[in-house]
Amino acid sequence: MTGDLDPLVEEQITTWREYVSRRDAIDGRDVDELEDHLRGQIGRLEASGLAPDEAFLVGVKRLGALDDLSREFAREHSERLWKQLMFADAPAQPRGRSLWLALGLAVGAGLAIKAPALFGIDWASDGAFYARFAAVLVLPFLAAYFLVRRHASVRTTVIVGVPFALTAVVMAVYPFAPDGATLFLAALHAVVLLWLVTGIAYVNGAVRSGRARMDFIRFTGEWFVYFVLIALGGAVLIGLTVAVFAAIDLDASRFVADWLLPCGAAGAIIVAAWLVEAKQSVIENIAPVLTRLFTPLFTLLLLAFIVAGFLQGNLVDAGGDAPEVFGQRDLLILFDIVLVVVLALLLYSQSAREPLAPASWFDRMQLVMIAAALVVDIMVLVAMVGRIAEFGASPNKLASLGLNIILVANLAGAGWLQLRFVTNRTPFDRLERWQTGYVPVYLAWAAVVVVAFPPLFGFV
Repeated sequence: MTGDLDPLVEEQITTWREYVSRRDAIDGRDVDELEDHLRGQIGRLEASGLAPDEAFLVGVKRLGALDDLSREFAREHSERLWKQLMFADAPAQPRGRSLWLALGLAVGAGLAIKAPALFGIDWASDGAFYARFAAVLVLPFLAAYFLVRRHASVRTTVIVGVPFALTAVVMAVYPFAPDGATLFLAALHAVVLLWLVTGIAYVNGAVRSGRARMDFIRFTGEWFVYFVLIALGGAVLIGLTVAVFAAIDLDASRFVADWLLPCGAAGAIIVAAWLVEAKQSVIENIAPVLTRLFTPLFTLLLLAFIVAGFLQGNLVDAGGDAPEVFGQRDLLILFDIVLVVVLALLLYSQSAREPLAPASWFDRMQLVMIAAALVVDIMVLVAMVGRIAEFGASPNKLASLGLNIILVANLAGAGWLQLRFVTNRTPFDRLERWQTGYVPVYLAWAAVVVVAFPPLFGFV
């Protein structure tokens, strides 16, 4: 490969090479070939009068989008691609090493979730224990997978490890009531907190990079899709296991309940992550494709709900004799979930969008979806405040209220920037930076619920 380039360009090429190398459809020799083409492009562009950094940017652009390159490699080397998706025995195959690493950590996660059984703690009957420690038992293995895959530094490893340790201490020391609301809230938000901390491992400590945060958001959506698919396949496996053994008068339900289900679920978390890494950019990402399908449907759902609510005439009734639309706590939580789904649709459509492309009809539909979501969100917020004023505060109400306020601010900012984008008054990357910059807010809120809520409400 040619050299003698500007030192700054050499650093940029190193960063680019590391990024391309993460795409498992492209092996080391392919990366070398692409880098050689890139260096040739840069040399010719510099000779034509461009500055070194400009030559690098134009050279990368001329190579084509990484997704396009990956798909081209997949087409040209389909036999190799299918072999790489299987168990690769050759030690030189990065995919083989990553697969064995994932399988080893998946087994470790499965054993970790069953380790409390050595002390007489059963996952099916001791729900309070597993509510406390499920995230702490399993997610460290996922974080370890990324730390090893990214060759993380000691500093990054410590940054990731400390929140896991502190969360484990908090969940172990706090005297939660077994069926208390604060235990449920802390357990739920511990999952969110530690998932976002795992994101630090995924981006190899590049927490200030908006693009790295968007990569993790994209990974989260893809991981969820794969995990659900594995769960569906696991359900079929469980059904067949019980039926086959029943045919010879053996009851396998105990084995399924005690081992197959908990260990399989824990291991699937790691395997789903490996699948996302393995097919990254080989084919079109699934989450953005589903976003294209469900964005119009959710927009219609929100608009229909607003119209129905006005026709009913009880949009924000938090009490009284009239039928309540928002008066019940479960409905308030339900609409928080709906708003989270709307936010996810917005995020994953942005993650797959070409930043320089002009605004399209889909962008305008998203603006309508955001506006409808904001109307619903504000109605929910008013109802929550009314319930708290009438019946007093509780952990569930304040947790829902805090999340709702965060969603209002997030969607309001996104809506304003989306409006400016579709009217050609701001570039798309400003909208993307707003969304990725908001991720630490969710991490901070999850930490507050885990650490502060239980003592504030007497651990009940």
